[in-house]
Amino acid sequence: MKKELFFIVFFLIFLVSGNSYAYTERNFLEKKTTVDGLKSALVMNQKWVPYPAYSDRAGWDLFLGNDKAGFIRLGEEKLGYQWQVVKATDYIEFERSGSRDIMQKPYNENNQAVSSLIMAELAEGKGRFIDQIINGVYLYCEMTSWALSAHLSAQLSNRSLPDYKEDIIDLTAGDVGSMLSWTYYFFHDEFDKVNPAISERLRHELQKRILNTYMDTDRFWWMAFNLKPGGMVNNWNPWCNFNVLQCFLLLENDTERLARAVYRTMVSVDKFINYTHSDGACEEGPSYWGHAAGKMYDYLQLLSDGTAGRISIFDEAMIKNMGEYISRSYVGNGWVVNFADASVKGGGDAPLIYRYGKAINSKEMMSFAAYLDSNRKNNDLKVGTDLFRGLQTLLYRKEFSEVKPEHITPSYTWYPETEFCYIKNSTGFFFASKGGYNDESHNHNDAGTFSLYLNTVPVIIDAGVGTYTRQTFSSERYSIWTMQSNYHNLPMINGIPQSFGARFKATDVVFNPKKSTFSLNIATAYPAEACVSKWIRSYTLGKDKLVINDSFRLTETRKNNQVNFLVWGKIDIKTPGKVMIETQGEKIVLSYNKDIFTADIQTIMLDDPRLSNIWGKEIYRVSLNAGEMVLSGNYSYTITK
Repeated sequence: MKKELFFIVFFLIFLVSGNSYAYTERNFLEKKTTVDGLKSALVMNQKWVPYPAYSDRAGWDLFLGNDKAGFIRLGEEKLGYQWQVVKATDYIEFERSGSRDIMQKPYNENNQAVSSLIMAELAEGKGRFIDQIINGVYLYCEMTSWALSAHLSAQLSNRSLPDYKEDIIDLTAGDVGSMLSWTYYFFHDEFDKVNPAISERLRHELQKRILNTYMDTDRFWWMAFNLKPGGMVNNWNPWCNFNVLQCFLLLENDTERLARAVYRTMVSVDKFINYTHSDGACEEGPSYWGHAAGKMYDYLQLLSDGTAGRISIFDEAMIKNMGEYISRSYVGNGWVVNFADASVKGGGDAPLIYRYGKAINSKEMMSFAAYLDSNRKNNDLKVGTDLFRGLQTLLYRKEFSEVKPEHITPSYTWYPETEFCYIKNSTGFFFASKGGYNDESHNHNDAGTFSLYLNTVPVIIDAGVGTYTRQTFSSERYSIWTMQSNYHNLPMINGIPQSFGARFKATDVVFNPKKSTFSLNIATAYPAEACVSKWIRSYTLGKDKLVINDSFRLTETRKNNQVNFLVWGKIDIKTPGKVMIETQGEKIVLSYNKDIFTADIQTIMLDDPRLSNIWGKEIYRVSLNAGEMVLSGNYSYTITK
């Protein structure tokens, strides 16, 4: 049992460890006002809400337009929904097997049912869905916790079974709390017609679980109130604070209490902005952008709405950088640059990207959002627990539909602090590489790795990450192959891969835009047993080729060096000196010195659907194995069409 507890506790250790140089005291929000200043800025009694009242039928007909019938139809599918009890053993299963899904699946299905019923009742307004909404509300009120089993290690017990003695605000507790706050806002009068105890109970639970817990508790790591030097602040911070801010603005009508609560969220969100590099890159990758910078935007938009625009930092250059990262990281046809735990497939939430772009006056983001939307294959009306985003999408729908779709970005994008480098050329190559350090949020040991795309297709790849389990955020994380440098496009030096930790990082990182060259010393990302004093890797993207050079010096030779490349598709290594790769109709040749290396290939079977749904049944690791052990030298490899 002690071992099980250690794995759970490590989840927090993993999240709050980090690199101190990332933190800069900007405090954009705190500098805007004080608690007293907020008292006069806040729009009280929910008059900031831009949506029709529940009873305004004409307003909802206009607001929903042609989507009205679709929302009603989705709600009708849930009129006979059988509410699912999340059993005690479902929570305990996280400790027993590491599975998150056993607890999360029934919970998420309940959440989607409530959301569909809410939107249907707002659309129709006849009370037909009210009873089922009440059933859902009471189910939540009877739950011990709204948090996920995987996150309940934040309890003082460090266990995955909810403890009735304390309330935890995690991502999902916040999501549910904000959804139920909207439920209370729209329907409490309708609930009172059935029985006033319904609204009273719901309001009580929201006060106890969210409002009081947020104001009375400092110890949740994501708040960052007790941030230690080197501590990490990731997407949990804006995400949780955004949900908490919704709850307060929708429920609290005492000016003094509301001002103190809103200011507290501002102080907390400043910690996230302070932690983020001013270049704006999301070290967690594009698929986390919507939960990181995207949630920060939601928070800032809500804060601006709730203060009639008097508290806004959308004019800060850093906020613009954070937004445009999502456009720059998009390669095309659904493929993105996927460092860390991000998926290589995606692009982002188009309406969210549009709204962010509008707020910061970025034509690039707004037109990119329209480009994504124009390629969407279906019109998904499902809103989920994030009612704010769903309603905002509807609010801005008409003006968004009038934007010209296009995706135009510069020939290179350089993030000098995060150390991400993107270069593209006129012949269809898109190159992406990173420096950084091996303790970033959702970290992989991958300092110096790269990906290469040809005509938007990834040909030299980053596999991404499999389905999350207890192991993913535990002391066993780096036993997972997707996290290891030897399964990224990097060398094994003296047979040794890179190590985890903030001190294992790239150094001497340089980007030369005139020569389209990105170089860095990755020796400092390897442990002492690699016996490497210098390993300068440089990438140069020409018109029709990518040249990679490794210049190294070792203090001792222990094992032959091995240089790895992760690929997929059809691979042929029969010809010495050449690796022929064909992927989705795109063909490249990886050339190497056959007098120095011999090539072999390892097949990596993919039995995890999160990976196989993208790459297929298998991917391959091509290894170039040095024939001689030498203390210093130069390796060179060229990739051409």
